[in-house]
Amino acid sequence: MSTILVVDDSGLARRRARNILEGAGYNVVEAEDGMAALERYFVARPDVVLLDLVMKGMYGLEVLTKLRELDGTARVIVVSADVQSSSQELVTAAGAAGFLTKPLDADEILALVQSTLGGNAAGDPNAAQ
Repeated sequence: MSTILVVDDSGLARRRARNILEGAGYNVVEAEDGMAALERYFVARPDVVLLDLVMKGMYGLEVLTKLRELDGTARVIVVSADVQSSSQELVTAAGAAGFLTKPLDADEILALVQSTLGGNAAGDPNAAQ
């Protein structure tokens, strides 16, 4: 079963993502800020990180940069209410695997997570570990 780390300073946003992902068979780990995200990443070793762009403390782009510096294979999908193409280009250039806009759409999040995992479904025993 693939594990997804959901990073967002909004408890409501984390619950929404958790409900969508667990409903599709993924294991979900949460972090409420950037520092907790970095810690949980190295403890849980998630297959994908769903990372909010605008958070208190450490901005999502900084978290993305640090994750990619520490683990060049980290697969990170950035989530934001910011729909500007410049923001999307910035996170893509920083190594994000994808970009989703809030509010989260269940079909979009599941399609992008599955694509980021290389097309493997959550329950697939051959899914990325």
